Amino acid sequence: MSTSTNTLAIEKKMVPGNEVQQVELLAGVEDLYGGIIIDMEKTMDSEAFVPLLRASLSQWKQRGKRAVWIKLPIELANLVEPAVKEGFKYHHAEPDYVMLVNWISKSTNSLPKNASHRVGISAFVMNDKRQVLVVQEKSGKFKGTGVWKFPTGVVDEGEDISMAAIREVKEETGIDTEFVEILAFRQSHKSFFTKSDLLFVCMLRPRSFDIQKQDTEIEAAQWMPVEEYAEQPFMKKHDSFSSVAKVCLTKSEKEYAGFSPIPRTTASGKTSYLYFNTKDLTQL
Repeated sequence: MSTSTNTLAIEKKMVPGNEVQQVELLAGVEDLYGGIIIDMEKTMDSEAFVPLLRASLSQWKQRGKRAVWIKLPIELANLVEPAVKEGFKYHHAEPDYVMLVNWISKSTNSLPKNASHRVGISAFVMNDKRQVLVVQEKSGKFKGTGVWKFPTGVVDEGEDISMAAIREVKEETGIDTEFVEILAFRQSHKSFFTKSDLLFVCMLRPRSFDIQKQDTEIEAAQWMPVEEYAEQPFMKKHDSFSSVAKVCLTKSEKEYAGFSPIPRTTASGKTSYLYFNTKDLTQL
């Protein structure tokens, strides 16, 4: 039996002599996999934290819990070191918190790893004159190369691929677009701080045409004939870029079916998007 506050829980246990002893523990919530999640919210110094953590770990081990997660906001960074000394390891971090975890079971550690991929988009936008929207960047590996490339960017947390493509094109060039479909995607490894990378080549239809480039990141932007884009020496020299150019050329000239986003409802009631070839699969 226990009662809890935001940070502490008071648990009653039997001791020799049939006496009831109150044990102060850290407040945690049980997850669906036999673990405990502690969301630290209130300020606490390490001298108070360590004995509470040790007592909590002891109780949870006796109960057969498998893992303990501790979410420490940046304001409680002082508790990272003492938690690590008690067996916790880093799992992942965000701008405002770090998540630590400790596998306390004697069974084989089956904790999920941190997110393995970063997701990005490359936007193929072509007007009725068979001109594609291209940019030259002020920074990164393309800085000063003279290479014209599609607008690209990273998908934000909680953002759909289609909306990310629309946003990136608007941010870099000022062009309003409508998402059409995913034409292809590329996977690469050790691209960003050892993480793998997924890049989705997206086709969008322009809804405006007057370019207003982003001054902070974009050196230049223009509408370029699609054949001229594909004939750039850099594109022809590198397989990954030439292959993307061929896919886009094929789409512009022939029947090439990509993957369109279709909203679907998950088992938990959330709306998600299933991307598939709607042309060849008309019923789902």
